[in-house]
Amino acid sequence: MRMDVCDYVLIYGFKVGSVNNQDMYEDMKSRIDSSVANGFITDEIKDKHKGFLEWNSNITKNDHHSIVQILINGWDPQGIFDADGNRLPTLVYLSREKRRGWQHNFKAGSMNALIRVSSEITNAPIILNLDCDMYSNDPDAIRDALCFFLDENQGQQISYVQYPQRFSNITKNDIYANEPRATFQIELAGLDGFGATLYIGTGCFHRRESLSGKKFSYEDRTIESNSVRETKKIRSVEELELASKILANCSYEKDTLWGKEMGLVYGYPVEDIVTGLTIQCRGWKPVYYNPTKHAFLGIAPTTLDVALVQFKRWSEGLFQIFFSEHCPFIHGCGKIKLGAQMGYCIYLLWAPFSLPILAYVFVPALCLLHDVPLFPKVSSLWFVPFAYVFAARTVCSLIEDLISGSTVKGWWNLQRMWLIRRTTSYFFALIDTIYKKLGLSETSFVLTGKVSDEDLRTRYEDEIIEFGSSSVMYVIIATIAIVNLLSLVYGVFKNVIFSGFNGLIGVFTGQMIVCGIIVSLNLPVYEALLMRRDKGSIPSSVLVKSLVITSLACLIPMY
Repeated sequence: MRMDVCDYVLIYGFKVGSVNNQDMYEDMKSRIDSSVANGFITDEIKDKHKGFLEWNSNITKNDHHSIVQILINGWDPQGIFDADGNRLPTLVYLSREKRRGWQHNFKAGSMNALIRVSSEITNAPIILNLDCDMYSNDPDAIRDALCFFLDENQGQQISYVQYPQRFSNITKNDIYANEPRATFQIELAGLDGFGATLYIGTGCFHRRESLSGKKFSYEDRTIESNSVRETKKIRSVEELELASKILANCSYEKDTLWGKEMGLVYGYPVEDIVTGLTIQCRGWKPVYYNPTKHAFLGIAPTTLDVALVQFKRWSEGLFQIFFSEHCPFIHGCGKIKLGAQMGYCIYLLWAPFSLPILAYVFVPALCLLHDVPLFPKVSSLWFVPFAYVFAARTVCSLIEDLISGSTVKGWWNLQRMWLIRRTTSYFFALIDTIYKKLGLSETSFVLTGKVSDEDLRTRYEDEIIEFGSSSVMYVIIATIAIVNLLSLVYGVFKNVIFSGFNGLIGVFTGQMIVCGIIVSLNLPVYEALLMRRDKGSIPSSVLVKSLVITSLACLIPMY
């Protein structure tokens, strides 16, 4: 059984003769940097790599024809071998055509072009999809995935095998909560029980047939091994490259089902999630597989800016799916289980989840400042339900994280990022979705271009949060921190220090607890606002804006 390695791929452990991997990488990096600096590709490089012969001064990255080059011919008896004498498989370089005035559909368009080109060259039944920053960490991952596809009882119905997205640069306590272990080991496994395995866009083995728009049917299933076309034995490399270029042209998809019923679905920032849902609604069954040894590893964001903008894009795209024809309750009605539909909505409704969280971080604090109680007295039995829900949720969350391999500090970092994401990324995703529905312009967040210098790397390894910009998201974060600190100080002085024990068990104790938790979560924010002087601290302009907003918020009458 052959496999195509599609999307953006990195190959590790490749060595020819005595050439060292690091030397090869440095040589490649030097040639790239030189070409970028000069603005053209030298004749020397063009002579070594025929693919560059197709590039000229009139070509740009957003306006060029299709380029296909078979770099390694896997059928050639005199092919390339690795250090252990194993023949390397076919490797193809593809740059799909891009022209002004044509929709290119981002990653989904790239994936669909790769699917078509690979079908022309090998038509292998299994496709591996990896992001450009990921690499294989376990050589047995392929064999494990094939075990699902080749299962005698249910293998024919398997559409894709999804591995969790893991990272190689996660700190001990995962400062930005990029790798929520309880989610990987408990939540996603639970969704898999309902047949709702999420396709997350990387680390996924696909059955080619499930991406072709076909509905699953046992009667229509064919023997997969017969579908592999031995095209290379019949046609030359040049013929295959020429035929493949047509499939990567902009006009090829015009008036076809590509992006609708075939390949990845177009029209959503999170094309992977909606594609997985669509495949499941055709009767195919996905599999979520989380082995002890991580199958693939990538690079996680090392600054708060990047992490928040990433989640903003995801949550916006997910919320758009909920309001589209692909909403699980509409598109999946009668096709997937109700539990699967509800499981999808946990993620599709990230954006509106921001509203109750924003209410919880502001309303109790502002009411405390205005002496407006929201909770019963601690001594009252009516306080028990509030205390029980809070304690049960906290203990359950902590236990899940610990049994999943996290640490207490890692769990605490997760709670902080949970708060920050829902009050910033999710909130702006909600605003942008509403703006789109009204035909208005969207908010924009420009990431600061930063060199991965030694100071930034050291701060990340020391688990110090990297701010370093005047993003409006940081204004919200700082305002929440200041409002709750001010309310907590006021509440403690008035209800504890001046009122004694009666104030400690009074009607404002619940609000002081809420403010105290939020203040504890925001300790790194206070440090970045007032104490730090490195480049990763919060700029003074953010502090000034936050103080102004806090002053205005305190004037709001609370009844």
